[in-house]
Amino acid sequence: MPPTVRKLTAGPCTRADDLGHPVELPRPPRRVVSLVPSLTEALAVTVPERLVGATDWCTHPTGLAVTRVRGTKNPDRAAIAALEPDLVVCNREENRRLDVDRLRAAGVPVWVTVIESVDEALASMRRLFDEVLDVGEPGWLADAARVWAQPAPTSGLRVAVPVWRDPWMVVGPRTFTGDVLARLGLVNVFGAGADRYPHVPVEAVRTARPDVVLFPDEPYVFTADDGPEAFPGIRTALVSGRDLTWYGPSLGPARARLLAAIACRPS
Repeated sequence: MPPTVRKLTAGPCTRADDLGHPVELPRPPRRVVSLVPSLTEALAVTVPERLVGATDWCTHPTGLAVTRVRGTKNPDRAAIAALEPDLVVCNREENRRLDVDRLRAAGVPVWVTVIESVDEALASMRRLFDEVLDVGEPGWLADAARVWAQPAPTSGLRVAVPVWRDPWMVVGPRTFTGDVLARLGLVNVFGAGADRYPHVPVEAVRTARPDVVLFPDEPYVFTADDGPEAFPGIRTALVSGRDLTWYGPSLGPARARLLAAIACRPS
């Protein structure tokens, strides 16, 4: 259920986004464009009447009926401006600084989120809904915070998580997905190093000796016939990419689904 909308704060204010950039808000935004699938779902579930635009990649909730503004890396800035948004919501990892800068130069207010851990996701979304949109903390967000406050299962399974092939790329350090893995009691065999999503030869994944290779269905759509065959003799599991990478309303249920998918249930 959407939170109870509070009385809108009178008068303009300035808030700093997750990068510390000041965003002037004459009033709590009422026309919002989201360039991040996770945040689109969060906005559509919580304040559906305010969401007016989203990317072509924003697939949830099903049947979302808003104006589409192309992709996360190539948004149609003219189409966004034509929607006359009070706010455009972006993410440092998913969107380009070039687009953020040009939207701001065109007079469009942009709020940039920075999310590289579960705690950052909870804090960032709490600020967005409470301090910016002025609707308080959504129930689904409070539920997610309770779920992910549980102790990590004592699994210790070593895992690798490819996100692309040809060339192969895997989840590395300082990522939201890496933090999710740690909170599930898993050890990311590529969890150290300089690159957040390193390119690695398939042989390097094998020699890292993971107990399980997890194959998400996004951004690359790994399937039972596309991915696991590269790792004979190593246990593999297909998992929801949304459960591993999205931080909207799916965040709470994701924990149980992931544990079940990798047969690593809480003790």
